[in-house]
Amino acid sequence: MATQDLATPAPAANAATRALQKARELRLPWVPLIILALLMVAAVFAPLLAPHNPEQLNKRDREIPPFQTGNFLLGTDKSGKDILSRLIFGARTSVFISLVALGTGAVIGSSIGVISGYYGGRVDIVLMRLVDAVLGFPTVLLALIIVAIAGGAGIGNVIVAVAATVWARFARQARGEVLSIKERDFVTLAIVAGVSPPVIMWRHIFPNVINTVLIVISLLVGQTILLEASLSFLGVGVPPGDPAWGIMVSEGRDQIFDIWWLALFPGLAITIVVMAMNFFGDWLRDTLDPRLRRTR
Repeated sequence: MATQDLATPAPAANAATRALQKARELRLPWVPLIILALLMVAAVFAPLLAPHNPEQLNKRDREIPPFQTGNFLLGTDKSGKDILSRLIFGARTSVFISLVALGTGAVIGSSIGVISGYYGGRVDIVLMRLVDAVLGFPTVLLALIIVAIAGGAGIGNVIVAVAATVWARFARQARGEVLSIKERDFVTLAIVAGVSPPVIMWRHIFPNVINTVLIVISLLVGQTILLEASLSFLGVGVPPGDPAWGIMVSEGRDQIFDIWWLALFPGLAITIVVMAMNFFGDWLRDTLDPRLRRTR
């Protein structure tokens, strides 16, 4: 009995082995996942991780180069603000704006796409011409116009501007999925059974569109962070002085040759996060979309 017990693997060991095997089969993009995990940790635990107050002025320790002292690892700016602390709190700003703006855009755009694809006809023509107009407009210019109409710089206005520029992408993708889904047997049976169109769209069609919505979200997170940084860089995004990566790049552009680290580190943060999100989005698309799934 004792020999059999020793030979029998523990349930926890079996679960761990199965999880490891599943991860290998999925070919998880570990580097992008680690980068995004660090981004989320920095965003959630910013007050605990930041060594200093990101908005605290310190005239005694101004313009300290990076890696010169352990107290200011990435240096300080011309006001004595700690660059590392501002980067960490800037991650919180970027994540918050991206999640809220993309969530809003996904709900609005997906709803419009489902309605357009299901009803077709004139409804589809009108909604898709609106989508075409939004997609045909330069993204940054459209965001600038919306921020100006909304009243200028501010996190709330940036969220509105970003959501207004991304919803059309969700609408276009959702509509394409609905055009094929509504021809399937389960939708036809629901129509024959007398189920109302709103119920059909919500219970039968929308669950089959969620995978596409998730893929679009993953692909747009990097672009959203870049758009928020661009608006802040142009002075119409996050208010000046607040910890945001775009603001930090904007503040350092005039002193790039003297205080080079002001723009370098936030620029690197934006580049690394956008690239990681794009790689993760490509992997998620290949995994969730059976038409693009690689042969394993």
